[in-house]
Amino acid sequence: MIKAVVFDADETLLDLRPAIDYALDQVLGNLRRLDPDLAVTREHLQDDWRVVFAEGPEAPVPHIRRESMRRTLARFGLEQHLDHHYELFFHCRYRATKPFPDALATLAELRESYLLGYATNGNSTADRCGLGGEFAFELYAHQDGLPKKPAPEFFATVVSATGVKPDEIVYVGDNYHHDVAAPAAAGMRTAWVNRGGRELPGPVVPDLVVERLAQLPGGLAGLA
Repeated sequence: MIKAVVFDADETLLDLRPAIDYALDQVLGNLRRLDPDLAVTREHLQDDWRVVFAEGPEAPVPHIRRESMRRTLARFGLEQHLDHHYELFFHCRYRATKPFPDALATLAELRESYLLGYATNGNSTADRCGLGGEFAFELYAHQDGLPKKPAPEFFATVVSATGVKPDEIVYVGDNYHHDVAAPAAAGMRTAWVNRGGRELPGPVVPDLVVERLAQLPGGLAGLA
């Protein structure tokens, strides 16, 4: 019997990509006010993010963002402006981060039957992203020493926070490796949010696959 449903944040409940793009564009606009001829682009910032993330994916997300931005600005001789633009990025990113349109109604429906939790690798704190007060508990990687997914310790902490057995928990997320394979290895049930209709990238089969959050209540009710 399912007693708890625990959610990933970014690209599961939160439509993060438009917010990131908006924040990067605000940073670029401000940089170009410093130097109208500046050749830096959004692609430079995105490419440096990918490189820094690949070098240390276990690092806290704000550290990855800061170092990737530092590298971009240093390439164009603007590293002295890092602090201001780092703060500008996060101000804009939080202001623009919104739940997917069906997220709040889905959470309200699920709350009638299940304990709801929020457990993420990122820094999308619920109260800053339109999800304040929606969950019985919130867990964030790198707070109180919590390692990032897919570390088993992350999911052990999720189980402890729910107060139920692992097989009474459904973990919901969009990342197959972090949100399906890893929690399944910890004994949880899983729901894969697959908005793009991707093919299953590994051998672990999720208990439920949905294209929209609104499909979760019916799908969870059908799990044995």
